[in-house]
Amino acid sequence: MRNCLHFIYILFFGLLGCPIVLVAQERDTLVPIQLKEVLLSHDKNKHEAHFSPAPVQSVSGEKLKKLNSLSVADALRYFSGIQLKDYGGIGGIKTVNVRSMGSQHTGVFYDGIQLGNAQNGQVDLGKFSLENMEQVSLYQGQRTDMDQSAKSYASANTIYLRTKTPKFADGKKYQLTAGVRTGSFGLFNPSLSINYKLSDVVSARVSTELVNAHGKYKFQYSNGVYDTIAHRNNADISSFRLEASLHGQHNKDTWNVKYYHYDSDRGLPGAIVANRFKRPQRLWDKTNFLQADYKHQFSRPYAITVRGKYADNYSRYLDPEIVTTSGFLDNTYEQQEYYLSLVNTYSIKPFWTLSLATDVQHNVMQANLYRFAYPKRTSLLNALATNFYFERFNLQASVLSTSVFESVKYYDAADDLQKYSPSLLINFQPFASPDFRIRAFYKTIFRMPTFNDLYYTFVGNTFLDPEYSEQINLGFSWQKDVGTMVFQLSSDLYKIWITDKIVAVPGTNLFRWTMFNLGEVETKGIETKLTNSGKLGSTIHYTVVLNYTFQESVDVTPGGSSYGQQIPYTPKHSGGLSLMADYKEFGLNYSFIYTGERYSQKANIASNYLQPWYTHDLSLHYAIPFVKKNPLKFGLEVNNVLDQHYAVIKNFPMPGRSFRLSLNYEF
Repeated sequence: MRNCLHFIYILFFGLLGCPIVLVAQERDTLVPIQLKEVLLSHDKNKHEAHFSPAPVQSVSGEKLKKLNSLSVADALRYFSGIQLKDYGGIGGIKTVNVRSMGSQHTGVFYDGIQLGNAQNGQVDLGKFSLENMEQVSLYQGQRTDMDQSAKSYASANTIYLRTKTPKFADGKKYQLTAGVRTGSFGLFNPSLSINYKLSDVVSARVSTELVNAHGKYKFQYSNGVYDTIAHRNNADISSFRLEASLHGQHNKDTWNVKYYHYDSDRGLPGAIVANRFKRPQRLWDKTNFLQADYKHQFSRPYAITVRGKYADNYSRYLDPEIVTTSGFLDNTYEQQEYYLSLVNTYSIKPFWTLSLATDVQHNVMQANLYRFAYPKRTSLLNALATNFYFERFNLQASVLSTSVFESVKYYDAADDLQKYSPSLLINFQPFASPDFRIRAFYKTIFRMPTFNDLYYTFVGNTFLDPEYSEQINLGFSWQKDVGTMVFQLSSDLYKIWITDKIVAVPGTNLFRWTMFNLGEVETKGIETKLTNSGKLGSTIHYTVVLNYTFQESVDVTPGGSSYGQQIPYTPKHSGGLSLMADYKEFGLNYSFIYTGERYSQKANIASNYLQPWYTHDLSLHYAIPFVKKNPLKFGLEVNNVLDQHYAVIKNFPMPGRSFRLSLNYEF
């Protein structure tokens, strides 16, 4: 019966859906001077998504710039299978949940190296601006590059963020881009980036940005008796980002070094409950990391890649509503991470490649809490992978060995752990035409309990088991060129089992969480995407993307009080539509995002019911030649055009209609 239902899902939804925003693959016969840079990037995306054994969604180049987005989190809203947890406003914390597996099951990689947070396993994607971003990609299952680190195999899903690298026209040694954005909520957002060519083989890039906003906005509130219009307070943010990098390429060597700094001071507006509209809590964040990677091609079949990173993350949480013997509650947390990776790749035959990756990671955490555990964790990961690639068939298999060693200063440490996690991925062309391909994968992996899960005061439990996941995926990709138009269609049916699932739900504010264990969760879903891009006449270029996700994610814990009910914040139906059109110097972009009904707690009852929400966003861009014919770009954005009142998270109202103006110049 289940197999019949799966077949019906594929047959029915497969007729609706499709792949991501992609285009023709890069070929050796193309003459680079006849193509725009964005098309080349687009070609690579299409090639990767069509031939990858794992579902890939990606947006890059000019399309990434045109999204109505300030941060990476905003851009990810346009991907299917994602639930973005947004607590409202410019400064609101934003985390992403892929296929209802929980944010801790999604690894976020910044230029190939994972962004870590041993404290709670969450990465606030609102911190990462699109101003310095070249490409944002989501891999469900795992990325299939053979030179990736062992950490890349250690997540159920991965988000890859690729920052911009210096590119110079012939005879030019520098490039400068300046921009400013302003608009609703008191937003002031200047940015500046500089590329400089130090020599024929070494270049440098510096990118910096400031975000300042008071964050106040109106929202509609009802307590069941009366309705009122209130103002969101304590949602201000002031942040500063600085990135500096060196890039080198010479003969068989490729390397880069990056320094990243982020500093923010923000209010935590808190939940709107019991007619309380103001909260005084505040959060300070400071992130610094230095990372590098180096690749050397010894000979045609053998290469090594070395990666390393040191990171220091500091956060301070102030709650004037809680008074201790020493005054207001004022907690500080600091984490250090040390990371080293070595990847060996060897091509036994042109169609057969082997990879052996070894990673070592050490995490340390301190806090000013009384009798804090002061945990330390050392992780050793080894991944052995093999890839067979033929014109009509691609198979990749891997096994990941994970060893974790834990120690604490006070109390008892969690037990050490040793696990093996296999995966198998396939992509093949069943017919003579290369336009249609089938993909499938099977993957098991787990995520370790975080330091908060294990050691947080009054909440931590050192006897927690890891959270295990097992997933299967079956899908197809089809693409067809018809004259000046390109059609792309893909659909993926998946099933996921999670055992010992740990769920974190926000309390009265964004920093203190309540944790509980659902035990077992089973998810069935299908993602479909349809893309059409092309030309109307000789001057209008357009891209239309339609996506739909059906997802049933239920608690199947034996004897549980919520057995068979949809887990919190997971809609059964979600989707979106986007349209991008360019006419000469004008660009018009429209997007529609829909999220169906959900429940805020385990019990699917009326008091926990959350209504569906949707938004319409518009933007208009215009470029005019300026000094030395370099374009001066103007942008106008209108978000939530119909002024919809909604909340992604219960009691955390989102903004209504808002505006942004932008000005950018590059020379």
